[in-house]
Amino acid sequence: MATKKTYIAWSLRIIVSALFILSALAKLSKGHLLDSPYFAISTFEVKQLYTIGFSEGFAPYFSRTLIGIELALGLLLLQNNWLRKFLIPVTITMLAVFIGHLTYVTFLSGGNSGNCGCFGELLPMTPIEAIIKNIVAIGLLVYLYKLLPSTSNNGNFWILTTVLFATILGIYMLAPIQPPATNFTVSPIVERAQDTISDEVVTIDSIKKKTPITEVIKDTIKKVDIEVVNEPKKVKSGNSKLFPGIDKGKKLLCYFVPGCDHCRAAAKELTEMRKKDASMPPLSVIFMNEEAELIPDFFKEAGATYPYTIIEIIPFWNILGKGKDTPGVKYLWNGNEIKYYWGIKEDKFNGTDLNVYLHKSYSELKK
Repeated sequence: MATKKTYIAWSLRIIVSALFILSALAKLSKGHLLDSPYFAISTFEVKQLYTIGFSEGFAPYFSRTLIGIELALGLLLLQNNWLRKFLIPVTITMLAVFIGHLTYVTFLSGGNSGNCGCFGELLPMTPIEAIIKNIVAIGLLVYLYKLLPSTSNNGNFWILTTVLFATILGIYMLAPIQPPATNFTVSPIVERAQDTISDEVVTIDSIKKKTPITEVIKDTIKKVDIEVVNEPKKVKSGNSKLFPGIDKGKKLLCYFVPGCDHCRAAAKELTEMRKKDASMPPLSVIFMNEEAELIPDFFKEAGATYPYTIIEIIPFWNILGKGKDTPGVKYLWNGNEIKYYWGIKEDKFNGTDLNVYLHKSYSELKK
């Protein structure tokens, strides 16, 4: 009987340990384990921590410390020092806090959408799924607590602290905190980027003012013609520091990650649209500074090159917009956001839909 209990206890320890280790490593992974730690942890901060009120200054420290604690708990559950009297109660408490947080997030969002971030972007999981996972883990730990002998020796507490500090330090070394970007442009605008579709050379000083589109409306009462400017009032979109002239006339502004397959597909579709329609607005690209060396290959696959700039990961997520994902394609008219496509779900880029918007007059858009 004792042997059977031992097997069961070890099985439970391995299962829960694997959950914590996988959770920690997944938060440091983009598509494969540990393939891009800084990108993954920055994404976790922006999409999960910022949304619940963490500041940009505190989030990098909290995220790395949290991941270090998760990894430490996963490793320490496989050893016997202070296992029953300290580690299991602490782990249960931590899971209970996660359940409370996820329940609150689900209540606020009014549904079960989005990724809770438990396993980062590697294994997306909805809040409800995460709550169920944590409840099951607590049940396993409670059962493990009962299986372990109450008279077990506490052991050496220094082993716990050593492993904890080692894992936290390891996370900080694996994904070092970068200083806040005061000027988030990493690469200057390509001032003479050849738009290979329209053969138009885009330079900072060569952006031409377009003649406002007008329509004539006949006043049947007073028998006079009233000329109405059929375009939106000029506003500042906030992107003029990146692309001077972006707020003049019709423009397409894209948010891409060089190694993102969905971004490449969107860029390729836009290129095909521009080949078929010479009236398509000029297109500019904001690239995330993640695998920036792939940008030439990105344009090769897209079938054209466009003016672009590169910005750091966290500023990129911030200007993309809260809760939004790549690829992002924004239609601007005199700085006004007319249409914004983002992500790969219901709001994803749709070339046919964009084409309809591009050919609508301003009066039609206001209807």
